[in-house]
Order: sequence, then structure tokens, then C-alpha cells
Amino acid sequence: MKYAVYQMDIVAGNPEKNRKKVKTWLETVVTTEKPDIVVLPEMWTTAYTLSQLEEVADCDGELTVSFLQQIAKDYCIHIIGGSVANQKEGGFYNSALVIDQNGTLVYQYDKIHLVPMLDEPRYLTGGKQKAEVFELNGVKMGLIICYDLRFPELARKLALEGAQVLHVVAEWPSARKNHWKTLQLARAIENQLFVVSSNRIGHYDGVDFAGTSMIIDPWGNVIKTGSEDREETLVAEIPLEQVAQIRKDVPVFASRVPELY
Repeated sequence: MKYAVYQMDIVAGNPEKNRKKVKTWLETVVTTEKPDIVVLPEMWTTAYTLSQLEEVADCDGELTVSFLQQIAKDYCIHIIGGSVANQKEGGFYNSALVIDQNGTLVYQYDKIHLVPMLDEPRYLTGGKQKAEVFELNGVKMGLIICYDLRFPELARKLALEGAQVLHVVAEWPSARKNHWKTLQLARAIENQLFVVSSNRIGHYDGVDFAGTSMIIDPWGNVIKTGSEDREETLVAEIPLEQVAQIRKDVPVFASRVPELY
């Protein structure tokens, strides 16, 4: 399975400009790299303009979902659509989207761990549904958002349900960039799966963002990594058969004793 990950800067509070930017990128990368699946970062339509959610959030995700569905159908490509500010059920959510190559919304996940350091709990409602495994082309996958990465039990749950790839979409700040790198490696190694992440770059409201998007194999080897300060595309073919082989060679899951934890 061939991935293309977009490490992008985001135009704060301007969904229309960001959608145009992503459309241009997608059209280019699909033509030049021919990936099977593309990945976008967290809150890519608006950035962290939390005080402006009334003006900039999607309503039930409709604008961004329809935008990504059309692109997926036009180019026959799977899209891990990052996450968007989403107004629904009387609140605002940080909602991640997955669109398959037929243009079907196959999965939506509302971020369950809200970030105190970025004042998310003041503006956003945490997700009420458990994260679940979804499938693209028969491959079992998981998806988490930024701060979720700090909670190993969430990634472990998805791995126990069979996930072979864990996607992490983020706006992770430079102040904690070493955590960003280390936690991704840990999740890949401890769960014996691929980790594919998209983190934004740039600066907004006094915060610099860390970039360093990554594609990591189940041994913890970094296949591709982005810079800390440039927009770029990470492209890599991931050999999914490694997951079963590594889980056979080092049978961590069979060795668990959860009744004693």
C-alpha cells in the first residue's frame, strides 16, 4: 500500500483557502506519485481558531466530507481526511474523517482526549463513541488525533482489534516535539504495527508547530520523516506483511496477562 502524507501549513480561520490548497496538492500528488491513500493533518480547514468556531466550523462535517468525497471518486483514492472543526448535536467537535476510493464516508471519529494546554475543553466537546477499527482494501486500520497519542491504552485497544496501521493526525507544537517523535515510535513498537502521521507546520497564536510527520514500521524503523519547518509530501510503500511476521517472531500479544494488570 502506497502512502502520501501532506505536511502542510494552515491558513488560520479560512476553510475555503485551505480546501483549495489541499485540492491543488491532491491533484498534483495523485498525478506524480500515484498513491493508494493520502493523509491530512488535524484541523486542517481552520487551524486552532477555537474562538471563531461559530464562523468557521463545518455543520455536521458536510462541506469537508462532500469536498473529500468528490476528490476520492475523481481520483479513485482513499483519504485519511485529517480532522475538522465540526458543529453538531449542540456542540463543537474535533472530527476525523475517512473516505474510501468510492467516495464513501467509511469512518468518523470525534477526538475523545481534549488538550488542556490548548484550551480545547473550553471550546470543544469530547467524543462520546469509542475509537474503532475500520478497513480500506481489506486492511484493518486505526485513527487517533494528536493528544490521543499520549494514551497508550487507546492505541493498544485498536491493535488488539487487529489494526495493522495506526494513523495519527495532529497539530503538535514544537515545544513538545521530542514527545511527538518518541511517542510515535513507542506506539509502533509496542503494538507491532505501522504508524503513519501527519502533523502541521507553521505558527499560530504564539504556538510553533513541530512538523516531523512520520511513517514508521512495526520494528520502530523510521521509513520517512518530515522536516520541522517546511511543507512537504512524504511518500512510501509500506509492506503490510511485516505486521504478521513481526507479531509471529515476537509474540507480544500472545504473552499478555491482562488479568494480572
